[in-house]
Amino acid sequence: MKRKAGIGLAALVAFAVATFAAQALAQTQTYPNRPVHLIVAQAAGGGMDTLARLVAQKMTEGLGQPVIVENKAGAGGIIGTTFVTKAPADGYTLLLAPIGNMVFTQILYNKLPYSAQRDLTPVAMVATFPLILVVNAAQPLQSVPELIAYMRANPAKSNYGGSGPAFQFATELFKIKTGTQAEFIQYKSTGEVITALIAGDLLLALADTGPAAAPVAGGRVRALAVTSAKRLAALPDVPTMAEIGLSDMEIEYWAGVFAPAGTPQAIVGKLEAELQRVVGLPDIAERMKSIQVSPATSGSDEFTKIFAADLARWSAVAKSANIKPND
Repeated sequence: MKRKAGIGLAALVAFAVATFAAQALAQTQTYPNRPVHLIVAQAAGGGMDTLARLVAQKMTEGLGQPVIVENKAGAGGIIGTTFVTKAPADGYTLLLAPIGNMVFTQILYNKLPYSAQRDLTPVAMVATFPLILVVNAAQPLQSVPELIAYMRANPAKSNYGGSGPAFQFATELFKIKTGTQAEFIQYKSTGEVITALIAGDLLLALADTGPAAAPVAGGRVRALAVTSAKRLAALPDVPTMAEIGLSDMEIEYWAGVFAPAGTPQAIVGKLEAELQRVVGLPDIAERMKSIQVSPATSGSDEFTKIFAADLARWSAVAKSANIKPND
């Protein structure tokens, strides 16, 4: 009798597993059959919001369902990211996030309500952007070696600004590699950083290309180097960090799409292929260029490796720079 009961239970479990598998297969085969929500953890009108809307428009065409951008800003991206980690893992709630949300927030906070690596699945990278080392054009500093010499001779007069940890960490890496000192001053946006630089309130900044491009072109700030592997087409006379002997300062920040952990691989694969199609479109490349970012083609597997490598790299920088996490 006990054996028959055991066989009956096993059959019931097998039936339940088979039913679940059949439902999952049906779900992936019909995906998407309703609107997809692309969450942006930053405010409307910013760089991530603009990028999300570019991508969402083309995804709507490719998937045959509306891809709706929703802004859930606050707490440095934590609110929007938390929302996605708690969403059903069915491919209908996605997150477009920059490296700041995924890597630097992990390093800076001990008690996050999620783990970006454990609770999210990288789907595809969509854009990358380097940083530009800039100084006030009124300064006599014409090169990075001159800037380094000044900072070493005048540590008390040296400071830099940034609108978030991505810029702070990059400049701390610069300080480590050059043996210099400079005080960090926090601003709300890179635009405010550039304004402070022009006003003479800051010595230097490592800024993202978008907000820095126009002031550089207008001659109000001077670009001394870029962190990309190659010179930028928009700044052909500005050397790379590697060209001036700072190869460890090659930095390409990124933005990518993430899904809740546990999302069926078939759905992740479909989204990955769609995102790679979108970033490969010539008109998207041109529109990205207008906001000073470059299309990225890394799929889920490669993106996962880059994510892990960046987390290790910048965790080491935090340790060397004695940047302590918040409780």
